[in-house]
Amino acid sequence: MPARDRLLAALVAVLWGCNFLAIHVALGQFPPVFAGVLRFVVIAIPTILFVPWPKVKVRYLLGYGLGFGTGQFAFLFIAMNTGMPTGLASLVLQASAPFTVLLGAVFLRERVSGRQLAGILLAVAGMATIAWQQSGHAALLPVILTLLAALSWAFGNLATRRAAPENPLHFTLWMSVVPPLPMFALSLIMEGPSAQWHSLATLGTKTGLIALGGLAYIVLLGTIAGSGIWTTLMRRNPAGVVAPFSLLVPVVGLSMSYLVLDERPSPLEIAAAAVVIGGVLLGSLRRRRPAADLDGELPPVEATAKV
Repeated sequence: MPARDRLLAALVAVLWGCNFLAIHVALGQFPPVFAGVLRFVVIAIPTILFVPWPKVKVRYLLGYGLGFGTGQFAFLFIAMNTGMPTGLASLVLQASAPFTVLLGAVFLRERVSGRQLAGILLAVAGMATIAWQQSGHAALLPVILTLLAALSWAFGNLATRRAAPENPLHFTLWMSVVPPLPMFALSLIMEGPSAQWHSLATLGTKTGLIALGGLAYIVLLGTIAGSGIWTTLMRRNPAGVVAPFSLLVPVVGLSMSYLVLDERPSPLEIAAAAVVIGGVLLGSLRRRRPAADLDGELPPVEATAKV
């Protein structure tokens, strides 16, 4: 992997890690589910107008949109709005990788190696430690909601595998067309039209302008730029070389939350975070096969961390 591509991969990890800060400021103005609606509407409209159809079966696009889009972001935004620390959210969401391995074994009959199982158990142990630590601060529910977001992302990964899109970026952009309607209906039920209207009517305030900046970051840098660069890197480099850079995302998320939001994880949470990252790396990367069987490439990896 050329040095330029390594720098680009690190840049994507920084963009995605800082994305959690952008979500934090956006939730200061918008109700959480309604914030998800706006996030996808802004991408969906130009996608319909300018991006070619990804040439996949509609049911797989719906599955990806409902899992990766609707479920993940509804649970994640509600979790962060109800007390999930921004940095820990970037970490706990990495549970999507071992969840994907387990769901692939159950629904797609993919074999789980001993190495993957060991990684999953390590990640689960780290997550359980964080949940136990947070329960002492009456914040267990946000952790559970973030884990549900990771599980939803994993179901979206399964839909992506079945779709096997020729152009992953087009597939990701068209996924944004799915979540707005179900999320808007959920927002009407949970948050009500008055909360939605108030968040839009007060956009001229300082908090509103900051939230608009956060939303712009999520769409332009976190989604379009980050996903575009990542897709390009995955095309021209072996997946097993690119994917581990996604594990820098929670490192960036935790560090930026400490520097900007003064979130201070306990020593036990820091140790558990290291265990989770190690478990995700061990469980997500497959063992290198003999060179004669690889034809110069590593097998595909599902370790991603975009938000």
